[in-house]
Amino acid sequence: MEFRNDRPIYLQLVQVIERSILTGQYISGQKLPSVREFASIYQVNPNTIQKALQELQKKGLIYTERTNGKFVSKDVSLIDAVRKEYAQKIVDTCLQDLQEIGLSKQEALSYLK
Repeated sequence: MEFRNDRPIYLQLVQVIERSILTGQYISGQKLPSVREFASIYQVNPNTIQKALQELQKKGLIYTERTNGKFVSKDVSLIDAVRKEYAQKIVDTCLQDLQEIGLSKQEALSYLK
């Protein structure tokens, strides 16, 4: 994976792992790869992964079982709410971009349909 220079790597990893949860790549209750496995997958320092996972835990998308590792939240309604929020941000950004190139809100909405 190639990381951009405009944002800290751990925040980019939060987005990647969050998207994996929201798309069902990691399902509710599923055990996640260990910090070392994630670090190997993304070719980053384990501390960077740990920081990303802490952020996901703050959001409630993952939880830790003391001796068993990290798991995707079992709260499906929370995952659905985060998915809707994520989708809304995408739509808002798209609408803003379309309006910036001179389309009215109605024209922009017609493209989204």
